[in-house]
Amino acid sequence: MEHEVIEKNFQIARLAEIEPTPCPCGQARRAFMNDDNEVASMHLVEIKQDSEKHYHAKMTEMYYILEGEGHIELDDQVHPLTPGTAVLIKPGCRHRAVGNGLKILNIPVPKFNPEDEFHA
Repeated sequence: MEHEVIEKNFQIARLAEIEPTPCPCGQARRAFMNDDNEVASMHLVEIKQDSEKHYHAKMTEMYYILEGEGHIELDDQVHPLTPGTAVLIKPGCRHRAVGNGLKILNIPVPKFNPEDEFHA
């Protein structure tokens, strides 16, 4: 199976096989970024220790913590992150996740657009 299957009524992605892309948080494996989808994308992100604070003007993000521990900074408030934690980040919220071995599932809505990413 290829790392992505795109059909008329469904798509399948094998996140572990998608080439990682650098992002303010670390390295993201981005699925469902094709032209046949505008609804949302899904990213498997390995958070780096020196992640950069940023925000999005139009996009909402949902983080689900898969592995590791750390914290997330949301509009200058710090909240702990452990596996099983979910975070909803609205447009305009300045944020960054920091941790040791932190791996998250990120669901941007609508689909991630690099032009909607601004450094805080």
